[in-house]
Amino acid sequence: QVQLVESGGDLVQAGDSLRLSCAASGRTFTKNVMAWFRQAPGKDREYVAGISWRSGVTTNYADSVKGRFTVSGNNTKNTMYLQMDNLKPEDSATYYCAAALNPPNFRWVKAYAYWGQGTQVTVSA
Repeated sequence: QVQLVESGGDLVQAGDSLRLSCAASGRTFTKNVMAWFRQAPGKDREYVAGISWRSGVTTNYADSVKGRFTVSGNNTKNTMYLQMDNLKPEDSATYYCAAALNPPNFRWVKAYAYWGQGTQVTVSA
């Protein structure tokens, strides 16, 4: 099992920046991809960004956050971050950290076996 703990969520204003963190523990050798998802009330969980250490380091972003969000991390230290700049009210959601071993697709929710409890991000207009 891999345990994931997110932190860094907050209430901010539109245009502000925020940095989320995710710390992994447990059988961390059973993961080589980590990702951020988010879920707003009444909506499906959606992919935000991911980082893979399968062959070097590869990052991937949803179109809605590309150019505003930056994912980073260290597989050896079992950490992942999400730098969120120029936040918009539509970014408001609970943000979840997820981890998997060789998922077929960054964006497929069901590919991730491990999930954190989430951290709340609220962006006021």
